[in-house]
Amino acid sequence: MHSTLTEHARCLYGDEYRPTPKCDLEHREHYFVEELTFAGADSILAMLRELCPHVVDGLLPVWVRNLSYRLVLLQRPNEPALMREAAENLWLHGPDWDDIATDLTRQADALGTD
Repeated sequence: MHSTLTEHARCLYGDEYRPTPKCDLEHREHYFVEELTFAGADSILAMLRELCPHVVDGLLPVWVRNLSYRLVLLQRPNEPALMREAAENLWLHGPDWDDIATDLTRQADALGTD
């Protein structure tokens, strides 16, 4: 088993900034999705920030990014900075999710400054 969610994602999807580590584990996407589903917000954010540090880069599929932000926001529903970060991700990988990004920004604004 991988020691972190980031390591698991790196093995499965690669890393734009580092070589993919040699790993003898079986890599099936559904195992990663199961781990992601039950991961804590800190682990998910660490993965996103390490593998996609500039939002527009990284090798994580867009659906993994979207699901990751959704899971983080469910765990931390009242953090304006995270709402804005998730909205930025949606805008960059939209336009299908522009209305959701706009709504997240409105919610963040209603909660006040970071």
